[in-house]
Amino acid sequence: MTDDKEQQEGTGEAGMAPDVAGEGQTDKGPSPTALPEGPVLVVAAHPDDPDFGCGGAMARLVQEGRQVAVVVVTDGTEGGEDPDIPDEELRDRREGEQRAALQELGVHEVAFLRFPDGRLQPALDVRHALTRLIRYYRPATVFAHDPTAHLFDGYINHPDHRAAGLVTLDAVFPSAGNPRAFRDLLAEGLPAHKVKAVYLFYTAHANAWIDIAGAPLERKLAGLSRHQSQLNPEWDYTVWIREEAARTGKEPGLEAAEGFRRITLGD
Repeated sequence: MTDDKEQQEGTGEAGMAPDVAGEGQTDKGPSPTALPEGPVLVVAAHPDDPDFGCGGAMARLVQEGRQVAVVVVTDGTEGGEDPDIPDEELRDRREGEQRAALQELGVHEVAFLRFPDGRLQPALDVRHALTRLIRYYRPATVFAHDPTAHLFDGYINHPDHRAAGLVTLDAVFPSAGNPRAFRDLLAEGLPAHKVKAVYLFYTAHANAWIDIAGAPLERKLAGLSRHQSQLNPEWDYTVWIREEAARTGKEPGLEAAEGFRRITLGD
């Protein structure tokens, strides 16, 4: 799928690549940072969620030779506090920011599904759209929101985040892998595909980490800088991101990391 494909279907290329190198503690078996071999698909609710949630991982995966594609589920039109800005204007600006951010990470494939921001539900039309893209890109690993993450200290997780995570998991299983689900996709030349692993971001239950020290962290920060419509000039997001990466890296013994809730679905 090319980055100007903005509807609920898409085309593109998805190649194979070596696993991310293992890092951190290795005395308890295989490193948790090693993903199944193959392409990666990131599904996020809004423009900027891919970069905040797993921007360092995407940069690292691209650096390791992975094919990475991104899906943004909503149109992002509630991402502001000025009610007088036309929806189309804000949507187009945010999609442009997302494209620019992904360029910083080395990601060139992005689809914008444009479901209404702030009103996302884990409904069948959303699941159908995501199943189509999973069957097209045929990822070994899917990154998505953790739908169980709701209440944090000082923060309530956005309902679109939770809905996007839930509907993505429903698309991964059973829809994408079941040839009897959404059989119209078979006529489009999109046979069933089984995802091997899911990595959930914005989670309170991390059990897998990806090393983002060095260039991946710097590319994540560069990508986030492109989301000017979402950044408060009084907030130094770079300090917060660096502190979060260092804090997350402590458990696996890494200088800087992103943590994920990993679900392994198959070999």
